Amino acid sequence: QVQLVESGGGSVQSGGSLRLSCSVFGYTYSRTCMAWFRRAPGKEREGVAVIDRDGNIRYADSVKGRFTISQDNAKNTLYLQMNSLKPEDTAMYYCAATYGDCAGGSSYALFPNHYNYWGQGTQVTVSS
Repeated sequence: QVQLVESGGGSVQSGGSLRLSCSVFGYTYSRTCMAWFRRAPGKEREGVAVIDRDGNIRYADSVKGRFTISQDNAKNTLYLQMNSLKPEDTAMYYCAATYGDCAGGSSYALFPNHYNYWGQGTQVTVSS
């Protein structure tokens, strides 16, 4: 059974940092496309960052230069380092996975329909 478990969320002030983790169980991690999404209250789920099995990365424009996605294949864990946080980053953050590539490197990899497996989410709240 595939299970994705996020951790690391919390409350910080504007300009602060958080590091999210996503542990992957029951899954051949090294053959996947992995991503972070977020959903703010009243908004649709938004793709934040994507990383493929070769380490190729894509970010949403809203987080470029502030967020860094990474992975540790040996630990079956995905990370999201979030720096210079803003109140508009407040959302529930989810990790997602799918076997295969990340849509050939296209922006479709930032759409939720590309992914088959999802975690339960971790809340990030940024106060001004």
